[in-house]
Amino acid sequence: MRSWFAIYDLDEMLAVGLPWWTFAAVDEVERHLAATPRARVLEWGSGASTVWLAARAAEVVAIEHDPAWADAMRPHLPDNATVRTVASVPSAHPAVGSRKPGFERQDFTAYVAAADDVPGEFDLVVVDGRAREACLAAALPRLAPGGMVVFDNVDRRRYRDAIAQHAAVEVLWTRGRTPSLPYPTRTALLRLQEGPAG
Repeated sequence: MRSWFAIYDLDEMLAVGLPWWTFAAVDEVERHLAATPRARVLEWGSGASTVWLAARAAEVVAIEHDPAWADAMRPHLPDNATVRTVASVPSAHPAVGSRKPGFERQDFTAYVAAADDVPGEFDLVVVDGRAREACLAAALPRLAPGGMVVFDNVDRRRYRDAIAQHAAVEVLWTRGRTPSLPYPTRTALLRLQEGPAG
């Protein structure tokens, strides 16, 4: 219950000590990282998950659209985690938009593309920020073999539709409680389907 009141308090969020995904998703990701030595993680959106992931991975790079939130996060991060701020820009006709209320006239092209500035493949990619549909499309080609994408809040139809557009993924749909909400929600875990041998 403590986490229900922590949503706007960073210290309280971090004290909970868990990502704000379903508990089933947290357990699956923990197993995945435990089986992946020296795991590299890319995250769109930062928060309690960034600190939790840094304790289980060799490197975490989070891309954050909110400069004030990124500044608040940085003092809490260990040396193997960084937050890069890539703010949206005002636009009457965004090339990469967000349907979150209040962000309709913001372009997130640079935010999504910021992953291109981080070389290499990732063992885990977390899609939990803005413009999630575009972030998912950018994430899949960056997965290392056996890698996983965490796509949060898939109760929203537009997110399920975005996942359905990628036929080459296997999806584990998790549903249940999260540390931050008094009602059940859903987090999807995606892996690229393996092609035929040879």
